[in-house]
Amino acid sequence: MKIAVIGTGYVGLVTGTCFAETGHHVLCIDNNLEKIKMLENAEVPIYEPGLDVLLERNIKQHRISFSSDIQKAVEFAQVIFLALPTPPNEDGSADLSYVLGVAEQLSSMIKKYTVIVNKSTVPVGTAELVINKLAEKLSTEFFDVVSNPEFLREGVAVDDFLKPDRVVIGSNSAKASRIMRELYDPFVRQGNPIYEMDLRSSELTKYAANSYLAARISFMNEIANLCEKTGANVDMVRIGMGSDSRIGKRFLFPGVGYGGSCFPKDVQALYQTSQEHNYDFKILNAVMKVNEIQKQILVEKLLQRFDQNLKNKRIAIWGLAFKPNTDDIREAPALTIIQKLLDHGARILVHDPEAMNNVRNIFDGKIEYCEDMYDCLKEADALAIITEWSVFRSPDFELMKSNMTTHCIFDGRNVFDVRKMKEEGFEYYSIGRNEYE
Repeated sequence: MKIAVIGTGYVGLVTGTCFAETGHHVLCIDNNLEKIKMLENAEVPIYEPGLDVLLERNIKQHRISFSSDIQKAVEFAQVIFLALPTPPNEDGSADLSYVLGVAEQLSSMIKKYTVIVNKSTVPVGTAELVINKLAEKLSTEFFDVVSNPEFLREGVAVDDFLKPDRVVIGSNSAKASRIMRELYDPFVRQGNPIYEMDLRSSELTKYAANSYLAARISFMNEIANLCEKTGANVDMVRIGMGSDSRIGKRFLFPGVGYGGSCFPKDVQALYQTSQEHNYDFKILNAVMKVNEIQKQILVEKLLQRFDQNLKNKRIAIWGLAFKPNTDDIREAPALTIIQKLLDHGARILVHDPEAMNNVRNIFDGKIEYCEDMYDCLKEADALAIITEWSVFRSPDFELMKSNMTTHCIFDGRNVFDVRKMKEEGFEYYSIGRNEYE
């Protein structure tokens, strides 16, 4: 099948590359000419494990190509995926200007039957807005609009696409549904389901899933904070909870809050949708408040340890990305934590395996970047761990101590064992655990 993907961000590039990997011919469209040139040279502009290998292979096999010309996509494709940004407006609602703008362009170009697929995460009713926008200039016999939300996790997005837990197809057209099922059949040969449903249900499914996962994270952060007050150990509580088959083990790890391109934006957008429909979604409001408070937990612990005075204290930061195995810093807790520490007069040195370049323009030369994780610790008064990269899990503790002025660690992801850190001679603070049990 001939497929076009408009937008080459995380979702669009993974979508196009993985469809090409199963033998389809894919044309990816983006208005960023510099990015198009990079992609044509098999240079991946984002860090996503495994994506570079697939991209290079499919370019060599002439199954994927790149352009900035939407007209080419219309002439080429039977199915056009819209993988466009939907950033939050000031009120938290999703900005649909990119999606509707491209729909307007397509309405003047389509001359044959084409399936238009919303791959972007969009609020309930967006598919109908796209239909109406297309229908302003185009007969409805020439198109169908499908909602096909993505469930990709950054860091494992390629595996998620090639081996999906489920595929959701929202459509009011049997013809379009049949085409979409044909596209996805190669990915579900092991029996994972393809769910077909109406447009609005499919749109809400994505928001509901991400908001529920965000709620689990915020709930466990609240439990962790209560554990510190009561003397309980959140690790034991988490294990006890997760063994219940009704609850499960995933997304029960406390920390310094969630971030990224999906959870913050999607929770806000779903809450805004509820407001527009005169429904007070109280849980989502609490989830957002808890997450903002949680981002300040490490700063509060640092202030308490250093008698409310961080002026000129050298604080090393390990981890900038919102999660490991990505260079994405959107809504990353590290950004909030660093700014709070700077506000208190601290001197900040940072290291991240992939995300440092994305941070360089944010703090205007106010922090120091270290290519080596141990250089970051030289004469440090404390280390704060904010992203749980694997490389941080088994460090050289003796080298750490020899570099640090004060052997003090604030672990925002509970990377280390409490007893082990005591044995190694560190003053160790984590989330929801008794530091010296």
